[in-house]
Amino acid sequence: MAMASALRRPAVDAVPGLLHALARTCSGASSLWGADVAAGTGSWSRALTTSAPAAAATGGRLRPGRAVPGAGQAAGTKLGIPGVQHIITVASGKGGVGKSTTAVNLAVALAQRLGLRVGLLDADVYGPSCHRMMRVAGKPRVDEEEKMIPARNYGVSVMSMGLLMGEDVAAVWRGPMVMSALETFMRRVRWAPLDVLVIDMPPGTGDAQLSISQRLRLSGAVIVTTPQDIALLDARRGCTMFRQVNVPILGIVENMSWFICGNCGHESHPFGSGGAEKAAADMEMELLGKIPLNILIREAADEGTPIVAGQPGSAAAQAYASVAERVWSKLQAAGGGEQQPRGPPSIVFET
Repeated sequence: MAMASALRRPAVDAVPGLLHALARTCSGASSLWGADVAAGTGSWSRALTTSAPAAAATGGRLRPGRAVPGAGQAAGTKLGIPGVQHIITVASGKGGVGKSTTAVNLAVALAQRLGLRVGLLDADVYGPSCHRMMRVAGKPRVDEEEKMIPARNYGVSVMSMGLLMGEDVAAVWRGPMVMSALETFMRRVRWAPLDVLVIDMPPGTGDAQLSISQRLRLSGAVIVTTPQDIALLDARRGCTMFRQVNVPILGIVENMSWFICGNCGHESHPFGSGGAEKAAADMEMELLGKIPLNILIREAADEGTPIVAGQPGSAAAQAYASVAERVWSKLQAAGGGEQQPRGPPSIVFET
């Protein structure tokens, strides 16, 4: 009965990695939800200041002997996620290039076109959107091992901060709280078994991107850009970051590559042409594919029906499928993937 009750309890009441120690690190009314945090009131404040894997069963107290996920990870150690063969990131040097739309359609194409077991982790804590594009909602559930169960649609398992927050709620968080949230999504979610976990990275090359790249054993990164020079400049910076942390770069996807007028059928290149090809050649990377600037892609994303799933015969869906096939081919050729290394010592908080 107690287990069944815990499974029914929304994960928002037991988000397993956002510990009271971190809340103290981010102390002050301005660090999270205003006066509620300072006063210790409000459901979110209670969840974030007392949450732990056993919160549902212990009334919000940390269970003695439970380790803080990732707290004892040695410097330079990269760990896999048990039961996940490959972890890849979809990244961009800047926002507004269609990175999240690409990540969503790539994940769906890997699942539906190639028949793989796929997960999608929305790592953009400040601006989550994958849950909307994948049309999933509702607080995640917690299983008997006190791990969150990801939502599921279109054959893809999905976890996003958007599932834990109201649509109009801003994550006014300092860096350590963001890192704890990402650690939770990596370590305290029931991902396994998966062939591929796709991580939709936040734009840029900041703390979140660096932490994920350094803490997870990534099979590779996909860089999304548009053809214009400014976007390509930032994409090059993103490639440089991944190389500095020894993450293989699978290749570049050129988004918004061309536009076909719906009235006359004329093909134009509003953001220029050939830029991604040149950047890929200069940096010795593969151009994985080109995605058109198409209103159908935008409408499908807004409706929560990725174009790969909703209009599989369209040119845009075929372009995403081609990218997915190339990504999977490169992952297979590279081999490797998830192993079961011995974990480092754990730091345990007891109450």
